[in-house]
Amino acid sequence: MTTQHRAIFLSDIHLGTRGCQAALLLEFLRDNEAETIYLVGDIVDAWRLKKSWYWPQAHNDVVQKLMRKVRKGTRIVYVPGNHDEFLRDYLGTHFGGVEVVDQIIHEAADGKRYVVVHGDQFDSVVQHAKWLALLGDWAYTTALGINTGLNYVRRKLGFNYWSFSAWAKLKVKKSVNFISSFEEFLALEAKRLKAHGVICGHIHHAVIHDSFDITYINCGDWVESCTAIVEDQSGQFSILRWPDASAATTAEAPRGELIELPSRPGVAA
Repeated sequence: MTTQHRAIFLSDIHLGTRGCQAALLLEFLRDNEAETIYLVGDIVDAWRLKKSWYWPQAHNDVVQKLMRKVRKGTRIVYVPGNHDEFLRDYLGTHFGGVEVVDQIIHEAADGKRYVVVHGDQFDSVVQHAKWLALLGDWAYTTALGINTGLNYVRRKLGFNYWSFSAWAKLKVKKSVNFISSFEEFLALEAKRLKAHGVICGHIHHAVIHDSFDITYINCGDWVESCTAIVEDQSGQFSILRWPDASAATTAEAPRGELIELPSRPGVAA
């Protein structure tokens, strides 16, 4: 069965990397439709592709699936991030029907307005110390490698998938402080634009809350958490987490679960 949404928001897919959960994303795209799909940055990881080319068939299948949705009438809007910043040279153009914009206002079914932006513009490390951002990218990739080995052992022992890199990121005090500051900067931008909220990506931290007197929504990612933001026909937003990597190859894997979140900071469970 296909689930119909008013809008779907996806970010930080990182096609072109070994950590990308392309098979799970393809499954998600097959089972979920929307009038509009927003690709909220870091869809293709040009940073990684410049270092070594990695593009398996599953990554190609994701692109082809998105293009088929365009041909069937789905509006797809691509908001580039820092890992696919080369597309910022083509703002205002269309590729195969896909709109490329720096940021956009999404009007929900209830009339509320949301700024849709990747968010790297509000990350001082990315903007002013790119070498440090590249070092952080290397550390993150290393942590994902640890995930792979660790979860291989966990599966053999009958345990569920567990993300070492997400745990480490949230346990480090500076990372927690950074996430809070990032969210606040995005909330201030939404207020400046007189919007009711902001929908972003960049920090791989899926959440919905109203802590800054504005609705802050982060899409998460398709490397660790495999999350999407979906809007229903009444204008309500939810985080949809797809089956984790440990269930990706089993025929009995659940088809996804809607997660209702309280109006406070937190990571989607």
